[in-house]
Amino acid sequence: MKTLALLLSLAAHVAAIELVNRASSPSTVALQLQRRHGRRPVNPHITRRDSVPETLSNEIIAYTARISLGTGPQEFIVIVDTGSSDLWVNTLQSPICSYRDAGLCGPGGTYDANASTTYTYLNSDFNISYADGSSAQGDYATDTVRVGQVTQQELTGLQFGIAYQSTFPAGILGIGYTANVAQTSTGSGPYHNLPQLLVDQGVIQSNAYSLWLDDINSNTGSLLFGGVDTDKYRGSLQTLPVQQMQGEYRHFVITMSGLSLSGGSGRNRSFEQDLPAAVLLDSGSTITYLPQQLTDEVYAALGIEVDPLARPGYVDVDCSLAESEETLNFAFTSVTISVPMSELVLPGGRSSRTGCMFGIASADTTVGLFGDTFLRSAYVVYDLDNNEISLAQTNFDATTSSVVEIGRGRDSVPGASAVANPVQAPDPQAVGPRLGAPSGSTASASPVGGGTGSTSAANEGKAAVPWVMLGCGVVALAFA
Repeated sequence: MKTLALLLSLAAHVAAIELVNRASSPSTVALQLQRRHGRRPVNPHITRRDSVPETLSNEIIAYTARISLGTGPQEFIVIVDTGSSDLWVNTLQSPICSYRDAGLCGPGGTYDANASTTYTYLNSDFNISYADGSSAQGDYATDTVRVGQVTQQELTGLQFGIAYQSTFPAGILGIGYTANVAQTSTGSGPYHNLPQLLVDQGVIQSNAYSLWLDDINSNTGSLLFGGVDTDKYRGSLQTLPVQQMQGEYRHFVITMSGLSLSGGSGRNRSFEQDLPAAVLLDSGSTITYLPQQLTDEVYAALGIEVDPLARPGYVDVDCSLAESEETLNFAFTSVTISVPMSELVLPGGRSSRTGCMFGIASADTTVGLFGDTFLRSAYVVYDLDNNEISLAQTNFDATTSSVVEIGRGRDSVPGASAVANPVQAPDPQAVGPRLGAPSGSTASASPVGGGTGSTSAANEGKAAVPWVMLGCGVVALAFA
């Protein structure tokens, strides 16, 4: 698949819920986000608790974090993905890293097991595939990991994948449910990934984190493990249940109950097709995917014409659409997130006839996926312990921070209230696995072990998991 080269540039309330506001040192781990730009090159032929800041990179395509692995420390830039659950990094032996001596993996980093005194080999069963057919294979191992920029937090014994074959020049930090780690598709049980290990080793109180990506023009954002930054959103947080898939909690799926267009153009209207709809919240996807008929309604209302010869997912629009005062308003029972047109119009690159592309594409199933073009306008709290998502309208360009710790137990997200009588879409497992993909490839159930586009024997007879793209799967990334 083609690779994308990137140019490198979270009120006191102590009770049964154990919410603690430690103004001096809340139990949180913060990862600061930074935006990156990219271009498309040739394709390799293969491919005591502290508040700990950590730097991530916000690209229109991907968000990355700096971490280190091993003793002595080996530095990495990894793509942060709420839609998968494994951490993996490349080795120098991976063909994409050695391709024509181009140094594609240089900025992302490569792991050398022999250089770490705390490395422990587990097995050679690491095998993960993403929706666009891209993949990584190699060993599972454990080692020491360090996260944090101002104060580094060290965790011991983290299981991760070492990719001797991959189609990404940078590793991926999956922070989803442990039930979705790649080895579960081969019949092995889940293991404790980074978010859970932060709880296990006493760094944060519960397995929960909040995400603030800021606007499309911003260079920074944040991911906050174990806490909420009340300065990063407007209004109040409202909590929705995560829907199960295949009888368990594997992905961050919630129900969109409505969608409308409003603003100064006189094109105000509400959309009705394919609603309510189950949608996946995934920071790893660059754009947002809606069910086909709903997408067609949106395009028609905005006067967007789809070129039948264009690659799937690439919808050219006039760049002036970004100047419109209109918003698309996504409703989740009583919660509404308004997304300005300026957040939905993206640089189209060399594949675009108009210079810009629209940040919403159609899915081949009734399950949607909300990527960065939606998430930039929302402040999202992912509560894995309670299987809940809390949403609020983001506060663009916030310059202050007020971090409150998330405690243990029910109702532990500070300032959040449960939505009454939440709407729930039909069971997501009842729909097929194919969703539209800008890469032009066929999207399949992902991530799964067993190689690109494969499914394991453990999954036979089960409905495929609806999935779109890891953002780096929308366009596989090569750092430069």
